[in-house]
Amino acid sequence: MTLITLAETAAWWTNQQAGLVGGLGGGIGGSACGLLGAAAGVCVPRGIGRRYVLGGMLMFVVLGVLSLLVGFIAIGMGQPWHVYYPLLIIGLVFSGVCGPLIFVIRKQYTIAEQRRMDAEAIRRSGAVGA
Repeated sequence: MTLITLAETAAWWTNQQAGLVGGLGGGIGGSACGLLGAAAGVCVPRGIGRRYVLGGMLMFVVLGVLSLLVGFIAIGMGQPWHVYYPLLIIGLVFSGVCGPLIFVIRKQYTIAEQRRMDAEAIRRSGAVGA
């Protein structure tokens, strides 16, 4: 039985494959995150799609944190930079962009809900612009 030390592990992927990981992961993931942001821009002021928008943002944060975790594990295992760098960049961008936006979007949904309740109260009171 042979024990393999962390320093003896081979790189998880080649330099060329790292370009694909970073390019496709960042390109496809970034585009999907941008589309989710556009959907949030349309849905949040209207107070619709709360579960989907916040769930999507949370999904990107979780993917980002997992990517960061795997990147740090790769550093700890002595992987070359072309292995951990795309993982860390993707993780940093996903969690760094979508994480804070969850709080902003949640606050904007609260504002939209309050606006809807105020409008309903005005309709029920019969007080229409004098």
